[in-house]
Amino acid sequence: MNIKQTLVSVIKVISTVLISTAIALELWNIYAVSNNIDIPSILIPVFWVERFAVTCHFLEGVIAAFYAPAKKKMPIQYGIYTFFVGTVGLWELFKEKFEVKN
Repeated sequence: MNIKQTLVSVIKVISTVLISTAIALELWNIYAVSNNIDIPSILIPVFWVERFAVTCHFLEGVIAAFYAPAKKKMPIQYGIYTFFVGTVGLWELFKEKFEVKN
């Protein structure tokens, strides 16, 4: 396995863990707000970063789901996959388009 494949695998794992954590954090925030539990103010910037990341990953997932049929992939499955791994999923979907043929 070369360095590029190793790096992509590490990014996929880290991205999946971070997005899952962001979803859990947002669910905790919704629970806290709905039950009038005070949230430490130091976490406010964390929530904004988390929401930005989840929004970006959501848009990447939608793009992947839209283009997946053209690449003979299942749209919902590939959209969810790309939501969790992020840009790497889009890169994998479009990589043969960008590769130079010898």
